[in-house]
Amino acid sequence: MSRRAHALSPPGVAITGTGIVSSIGDGLEEFAASLAKGVCGVRFRDVASRATKSAVSIAAEVRGFELDVSIARAVTSEEIKERARRLGRRASLPVQTAIGAALEAWSHARLETYAADRVGLVIGGSNLSQGESSKAHARHLKSPDFVNPKFAVEFMDTNYLGVLSEVFGTTGEGFTVGGASASGNVALIKASDMILSGRCDACVVVGPMADLSDVELQAFHNSGALAKKYAAQPAKACRPFDREHDGFVYGQASACIVLEASEAASSRNAPVLARLLGGAIHLDGNASTNPNVLGEVAAMRDALARAGMEPDEVDYVNAHGSSSPLGDDTEVSALKELFGSQVAKLVINSTKGLTGHCLWSAGLVEAIATVAQMRGGFIHANANLENPVDSDCRFAGPKTSRASVRRAMSNSFGFGGINSSIVLAGASQ
Repeated sequence: MSRRAHALSPPGVAITGTGIVSSIGDGLEEFAASLAKGVCGVRFRDVASRATKSAVSIAAEVRGFELDVSIARAVTSEEIKERARRLGRRASLPVQTAIGAALEAWSHARLETYAADRVGLVIGGSNLSQGESSKAHARHLKSPDFVNPKFAVEFMDTNYLGVLSEVFGTTGEGFTVGGASASGNVALIKASDMILSGRCDACVVVGPMADLSDVELQAFHNSGALAKKYAAQPAKACRPFDREHDGFVYGQASACIVLEASEAASSRNAPVLARLLGGAIHLDGNASTNPNVLGEVAAMRDALARAGMEPDEVDYVNAHGSSSPLGDDTEVSALKELFGSQVAKLVINSTKGLTGHCLWSAGLVEAIATVAQMRGGFIHANANLENPVDSDCRFAGPKTSRASVRRAMSNSFGFGGINSSIVLAGASQ
């Protein structure tokens, strides 16, 4: 059977729930509306969130989040809501937003119908508590007695695993995975593997928001990775694929996607939002931060192969598009290498132009953005794209456009030569 024939069957796994807390929307409805309107979340940083000597003045931060609001609108049992209140009451903002995003996705999927040991949990990201660790360090300098003993557990990435498994009462397989800025895609791929191998029927995949301290932000700044040229005009600073790009803008978002075995979703009449057809991860064999065309092409090519698809079957690419000159130029070269003349027909945009670079949750944020566009019949604008770096590619324009997207690719590339790509399709594909 050819790949093209295989793609006509319902392969992959179903997406039955999504949830998000971001700089452009708390909840899927607000997030999707902001995408369609081209709302940009990049602003001057909240003074309370940064040291007075910080050189980083702009970011796409989560602001005004209230966990009680997320709990109130969740469609789930009172037991789950009460556990969310108890575990989130004194938790850090990243943990609270992870709970909020997961509650929304869980509500969409209605996973209570499954036995607890048939629901898995994967957390995407590593070094998830940098901001909280910095605060604990400051307290420790004043007095060792000021350090909360609970921090012994809370500084570990697995704290998210413990909190969310207790909130939902899940007892299936679970773990954390790190892949730098590719972590979200890595988590989705590993969760899909769990389902397809029969180790669980459904999996809750969560990407907590990046909560960097001023130390990490200053390191990014000193390395030249952050945007500086438009620091006085925050909304213009993130410019994926524009010749005036000069670095990424720090973004925050917690995102969650529920994956489910297609047969299991059908048997309980779960609403299928989209399908994850395949994904792949490739390393460059390089510890540095520079991207590599060959690694990016390999990830995209293998993702398509595992989806049973040919390049000309892809309608749209949600690019990694971080707004760094080397990163954007390398991804354009990789897209042209893989898709050839087809690149003139592909619609390409980057959600980071609106949300900033959400680091380890970026893959999940952009997968949700891709599903929202597929379901909403639109392609969101490429923010600040005034002078494209390439004339062969069909970049989305400065305004939202109507479009019918059947199959899409979403790329995430991370420092250390970690390349990942996933392929998504509409619910009926």
